[in-house]
Amino acid sequence: MENSITLAHGNGGFENQELIEKIFFKNFKNSLLKSEDSALIENNRLAFTTDSYTVSPIFFNGGDIGKISICGTCNDIAMMGAKPKYLTCSVIIEEGFLVSDLEKIVQSMKRELNINGAVIVAGDTKVVPKGSVDKIFINTTAVGEVLYSGISSSNLKEGVTILVSRDIGTHGATIFLEREGMELYSDLKSDCASLFPTVKRLIDSGLEIVAIRDATRGGISAVLNEWANSSNITIEIEEERVPISDEVRGACEMLGFEAYNLANEGTFVLAVPKREEQRALEILREDNPNANIIGTVTAEYPKRVLLKSSWGTKRFLELPTGELLPRIC
Repeated sequence: MENSITLAHGNGGFENQELIEKIFFKNFKNSLLKSEDSALIENNRLAFTTDSYTVSPIFFNGGDIGKISICGTCNDIAMMGAKPKYLTCSVIIEEGFLVSDLEKIVQSMKRELNINGAVIVAGDTKVVPKGSVDKIFINTTAVGEVLYSGISSSNLKEGVTILVSRDIGTHGATIFLEREGMELYSDLKSDCASLFPTVKRLIDSGLEIVAIRDATRGGISAVLNEWANSSNITIEIEEERVPISDEVRGACEMLGFEAYNLANEGTFVLAVPKREEQRALEILREDNPNANIIGTVTAEYPKRVLLKSSWGTKRFLELPTGELLPRIC
């Protein structure tokens, strides 16, 4: 590792994983601490997670820091097959912050809590001198009740189908363009949304779920590489089947980004047995018609993700490295 922390260590890619494994996992190692969205505790009856939010700008097309703080943390609970129930909320506010903006943020949080059927049960507020933080930072911690057991990134085997719940990259593209003051004549907005209602429908349908993960920092590239590594398999992705909007594709071409690496805040990757793929796709498309089957699990190149183009060429989809988009969540 490098001698000091860089912005790349927060990108959700290689440097971020290295930081977590070599510093935090090494020192905090225990039987409950795993590379999943949430920890399973109390004999796997409860899911437990925490996250901090520093997004800039704090208001963006499709959401704000309040909405993302509840969506992000409740989504992590949902990705373990659990229902979000109880949250704590800690807020660090910069001196001079507008009370009217704080009210908007808290109202956004309340709306997402209602969607998830969850409540804030404890919290903390700190106000710091101007310049100590950038406007407002929020930490949320959640506990949820496990409804479906056995979901794990280590469960993937040959023949498993990979799906994505909607078109990818809209959050990362939206945040970057707004941050840099670039105006595009389009409907591009963040996908920020609570995912528990969709996950609940998948569970209630009786569908067999192998793995599920929301593609936040590092995008679907980070999720797929983590799954391939954890399960010691190959994930083969059909490039033309990955849904990418024209707006995101255009932004990536203009700015030199790859949509697979862009952050999402309301998009998840799903792994199911092949026999379940069409039923899973039908359920996902009830929420978003862009949901699609994008690939399958093989054993050709263990611990790698293979991207296959419509031209018949192949390349490895690597874990993102370097500084991507800082403070996207």
